[in-house]
Amino acid sequence: MTGAEIVVQVLADEGVDVIFGYSGGAILPTYDAVFRYNQTHRSAEGADPMPLIVPSNEQAAGFMAAGFARASGKVGVALVTSGPGATNTVTPVRDSMADSIPIVVICGQVPTAAIGSDGFQEAPISSIMGPCAKHIFLVTDPLKLEATLRTAFEIARSGRPGPVVVDIPKDVQNWSGSYRGEGLLPLPGFRARLREAYGNALSVDAAQSFYELLNAAKRPLIYAGGGVINGEASASLRRFADDFGIPVTTTLMGIGAVDTTAPLSLHMLGMHGTAFANYAVDDCDFLIAVGARFDDRVAGVPSKFAPNAKAIAHLDIDPSEIGKVKRVQWHHIGALDVTLDGLREFATARGYQPAADGRYAEWHRHITDLKQTYALNYDRESVAIQPHAVIRAINQITQGRAVVATGVGQHQMWAAQYFDFAEPRLWLTSGSMGTMGFGLPAALGAAFAARDRVVIDIDGDASIRMNFGELETATTYGLPVKIVVLNNFGDGMVKQWQRLFFESRYAGSDKGLHRKDFIKAAEADGFQFAVRVERKEDLDAAVKAFIEFDGPAFLEVIIDPIASVYPMVGPGMAYEQMITGDWIPTRQATSKPVGKVDKADLF
Repeated sequence: MTGAEIVVQVLADEGVDVIFGYSGGAILPTYDAVFRYNQTHRSAEGADPMPLIVPSNEQAAGFMAAGFARASGKVGVALVTSGPGATNTVTPVRDSMADSIPIVVICGQVPTAAIGSDGFQEAPISSIMGPCAKHIFLVTDPLKLEATLRTAFEIARSGRPGPVVVDIPKDVQNWSGSYRGEGLLPLPGFRARLREAYGNALSVDAAQSFYELLNAAKRPLIYAGGGVINGEASASLRRFADDFGIPVTTTLMGIGAVDTTAPLSLHMLGMHGTAFANYAVDDCDFLIAVGARFDDRVAGVPSKFAPNAKAIAHLDIDPSEIGKVKRVQWHHIGALDVTLDGLREFATARGYQPAADGRYAEWHRHITDLKQTYALNYDRESVAIQPHAVIRAINQITQGRAVVATGVGQHQMWAAQYFDFAEPRLWLTSGSMGTMGFGLPAALGAAFAARDRVVIDIDGDASIRMNFGELETATTYGLPVKIVVLNNFGDGMVKQWQRLFFESRYAGSDKGLHRKDFIKAAEADGFQFAVRVERKEDLDAAVKAFIEFDGPAFLEVIIDPIASVYPMVGPGMAYEQMITGDWIPTRQATSKPVGKVDKADLF
């Protein structure tokens, strides 16, 4: 086989059934190999076994691969050319690294002999990507190409998942040699760490000490992060929480780890989390962190996070997260599902039955009271359409079963707050990086992973512009993605911060974005359903028609331009100082920041 054919065969062996990418000179041999592979293995119905999906740019290809990975749990694949093709994927690679998403990005590169000569479309990808990716390979020895590609998939999906970049010079793609069909690169240190983590069985002593902390608690609370979903541990977490009657709150990335409609679900905590979740964190006496990292959007003031917790336990696959932000009294490194099941079985065997003995009855009543008293709310009497109402109208139809991708900004937070999610891998968002333009391509990638689901992109007028060209991708491939633009004519989240902290000086956040006609643009890109809603009385009917439309659909809703995201835990604020706005009660006499806010810390 040629090197290019080896690339494609390894992808097939790894179970890859869709590739996202944009062609160019340095990757043409591999693109041709993909074409020939599909031509040879095409089904009787004419379907390609490994379709190559071409977006408008390489950044979108990376986000499509990430959306596919987030929705499926499989490794997403992007295939791009050298130079600008590869550098355009830096943002999705870093985004995937920050959110622990397994993708493999395969880049073309100038011929080996030309590397370092500033040749046409050359870029030092190994240097550029090194700090952004979980690992980077530059393949200069064609004999190692096959093993390198297999190893890339192993690294991407193992332990804490992440992106791996494989840079392949054009001469290596054109080289011919034997295909072995097996083999990995020798990575003894990496595999030793994996064996240590996955093989780290929960000892009797560790289980006993956890049980003692749990048994002594009157107000335990589970704080679950994206690691639960990435580690396929949602079922184990639900069994643990349900059997013992422990309330659960999740991070932005952990949404869906538990059913958000469950009685003991507190939905999301943190900067824009629910007020009742944040107050529950303040009130708990034993915090159990599972696959979470105490990031600054959750524990903005670490010393004041869970201030009444007598103990904190931390379960994770990554040892570097233990004690990084918050000191804990108990921890275990290992596979989360195995650890949770082990702890549950250990406690059950010792007669731990809190439901039967009613030890958490008072805590449960307190949680119910928190959820009722400090429920999410907004201005329901406003003449202007409130974005919360748009999300609620869609959620009323989808009932927590749709795949929801978002851009970044206010619309992202409203979607996180007001959508229900019955299962994991239905919520796709750029968490740590907060990358505008993520939503639309991620939704398109998810459409290939969740063909039996309604896939919705909730976007903002500013965020969707970042990858607006992907509207054409949706119609080109007939992807039945539902795209919502909540239009408030600018960078809504930035404007909210400017109202709160910069005396409403909207520097650079309005941009005069009133001139864009999204409906005409969608129609120009082939959308047969493209509707704008400007009146409250038209909303429900439009949403129903939008969701029921058979094919790609575009809905623009003109929303209240000064609608804000609340609750909000501002910079330098503890949960007790949370700003809840005009429509959500607060249990504090004041919810204003204490002292002067350092504007350098706003973001």
